Amino acid sequence: MKKNNERLRGIFARLDSLDYIKPEQIPNIALYMDQVTTFMDEHLEKSKRYPDDKVLTKTMINNYAKNNLLPPPIKKKYSREHMLLLIFIYYFKNILSFNDIETLFHPITEEHFMDHSELSLQDIYEQIFSLEKEQMKQLKEDLIRRFRTSQEVFATQEEDDREYLQLFAFICALGFDVYMKKQTMELLIDQIREEYPADGKKKK
Repeated sequence: MKKNNERLRGIFARLDSLDYIKPEQIPNIALYMDQVTTFMDEHLEKSKRYPDDKVLTKTMINNYAKNNLLPPPIKKKYSREHMLLLIFIYYFKNILSFNDIETLFHPITEEHFMDHSELSLQDIYEQIFSLEKEQMKQLKEDLIRRFRTSQEVFATQEEDDREYLQLFAFICALGFDVYMKKQTMELLIDQIREEYPADGKKKK
């Protein structure tokens, strides 16, 4: 029990260390690829699992452009809008396929990339991440609830085995939550694919 409680405190400390990139932190000038990867590595360093992990590489950026997740650079330089899209890609790439991310981004890049509308990509980014504080609060409350539920199972097992099994139950509960949310995201993206086709002929 004591060890698992320490784990929960460690999880909260880890979550508290994470933060998103504020728009004002992004340079107001276009960047070359090396500058983009350096910026992302520096500002998302705490999100890396291992110190040697790379947040973003040249190969990744080229793959994103090749798969239509990211508009091509302008004269080999990446704008603030490119940077904002790369941050969104960073959060989605371990959850969704490239095809799903392309579908999700298509209406955004068509209507709001490079100030094509009154609502800029930065406006959208700021609105999305303004929800972060409340979402973090809800996440912590949900983690506590799932953790406490996991501590109620395998109560008759020996202590060492019980601690592992309760930890396993906690991880499974988190995994089921991720799985169901991923299913929901994919369902919604399929609806976007139907309602906002790539040919630009929006269905009514």
